[in-house]
Amino acid sequence: MRKSGRQPDRVEAASQEPEDGADIGPCPLCDRPMVQGPSVNLHHLVPKRFKGRETITVHRVCHDKIHAVLSERELRDQYHLIERLREQPEIAAFRQWVARKPPTFVDGHHTPERRR
Repeated sequence: MRKSGRQPDRVEAASQEPEDGADIGPCPLCDRPMVQGPSVNLHHLVPKRFKGRETITVHRVCHDKIHAVLSERELRDQYHLIERLREQPEIAAFRQWVARKPPTFVDGHHTPERRR
């Protein structure tokens, strides 16, 4: 007898991932609601370059701002906690600015060359 081509493990795993447009809770950086899709990214609290493994989901625009403002060494040494990131002066000003934007807002600005 021939087995069906169905692979329940893969089907179950896929059904557990939120669909695009699904509410996935507030952004830990800016507190705005996040929706699954291209407007969110994973951020390593300690950069992968320094063997960081813990990640948080944040808006893409928030993630871009973190890396535009802080070097990977600064992230590793001083800003590896979300509370510390939120208190950083440029990030704090950004949080006030982005609070008025919709959850799916993606800024089209040019990100400066990364500082390492």
